[in-house]
Amino acid sequence: MGRTSARGRRNGVRAARSAHGLTQAELAQAVGVTRQTVVAVEAGDYAPSVYLALAIAQRLGGTVEGLFGETAGAVPGGGDEVGAEL
Repeated sequence: MGRTSARGRRNGVRAARSAHGLTQAELAQAVGVTRQTVVAVEAGDYAPSVYLALAIAQRLGGTVEGLFGETAGAVPGGGDEVGAEL
């Protein structure tokens, strides 16, 4: 089974990782993937499996919905509404 495309999908992984002071390599090691996988997830080029999404959310202290939901990665004032539940 190959990579799953998520092209064009924004998420909050990069912002959450940065807020926790983690490098891409540190997050990758913590969740058991390569740094390149974290790069692809952050860029929206790769849709993580449910298990990987859960591991990322747990390590970053958030929820899958908060990191990967429709409003994840929205920039306040950038024309996208940020959900009140985040």
